[in-house]
Amino acid sequence: MATKNLSPALRAPASSRPYAKASRGYGKRSAPDQRPPRADDFALLPERERHIAGYVDHLPDGAAMDIKSLAKDIPPYGQMAVGSALRALGVAGHLRHAQCRVEERGQVRWVTRTFWSRTARDNEWWGAFLDAENNRATQEATTPRAGAESEAPTPVAPAEPAAQPASPAPVPVVPQQRTPEPAPGHPSPAYLALAQLGRLEPRLPLSAADCTVLEPLAAQWFARGVDADYLTHALTSGLPAQVDSPIGFVRRRLNDKIPPGLPTTRTPATPGTPVRRLMVECTECGTPGPSGALPDGLCRPCRTPALGQAPTAPADPPVARDIHALVGTLRDLMKTP
Repeated sequence: MATKNLSPALRAPASSRPYAKASRGYGKRSAPDQRPPRADDFALLPERERHIAGYVDHLPDGAAMDIKSLAKDIPPYGQMAVGSALRALGVAGHLRHAQCRVEERGQVRWVTRTFWSRTARDNEWWGAFLDAENNRATQEATTPRAGAESEAPTPVAPAEPAAQPASPAPVPVVPQQRTPEPAPGHPSPAYLALAQLGRLEPRLPLSAADCTVLEPLAAQWFARGVDADYLTHALTSGLPAQVDSPIGFVRRRLNDKIPPGLPTTRTPATPGTPVRRLMVECTECGTPGPSGALPDGLCRPCRTPALGQAPTAPADPPVARDIHALVGTLRDLMKTP
């Protein structure tokens, strides 16, 4: 009689080097209201998932959670095995990937965070938690900082006007000058967005020559009313594990994903309409979307094969074969020199 495997979670192997730390804003985030660690954590998971879950659970917040970093620190498994295990842990309710909109120093970027819960949660709990995180991020972005008033410049009293001379010197007549144009070589918004692409996503490094070639295509996006944040998010979402030709990949996306024409002036948002600053990311392919559209952390195309649906039966049943005639034919073929 088969019995369930109730062995405790495998301990992570000891490592002499420190944990890989993610870039600022990325990495692991622990979910609240978790139970204390126990020996039977992850006991119902398969051996590989128990091993990786035990390692991830011991990582501190802010540690790198990308597949390459985890595979480097867990020698028994490669990148494909780690990716499959993370997908299974997402379906089991232990983690969710999310893209968070971060604004700092006047720049907007999207960072990928992995929310981890030692206690398995259902889709309803994750949906409520991510909605609360989105509301908190929106509130932090719209609330002015406490020291904003102190940073305001102190008004300076205007100086007393100097005494005018009795007989002012004649002012020479100068012809009206044209409005000074930007200095040649000043980078456009499209060029700047492409130049910063490699810093935000290491798989898409573009040289100065690449940015110059792609600048007209990116300028068409800005002409249709989008901003650098929209362009960067469209170019970096759902990337493959390796990009062999960054300039060819970016050119293809600039042509294929160009948005429809939008008005250059933004329509004022309706009061009370929340700004979405947190988007759940598919654990398998990285496609972003609201939490309700990604149950178990998977989008519809990635979730369909996981349901174990049997392929549709053909319309016409196969024709019955004469087994004896088939065996005789095979024997004749074997006798043929």
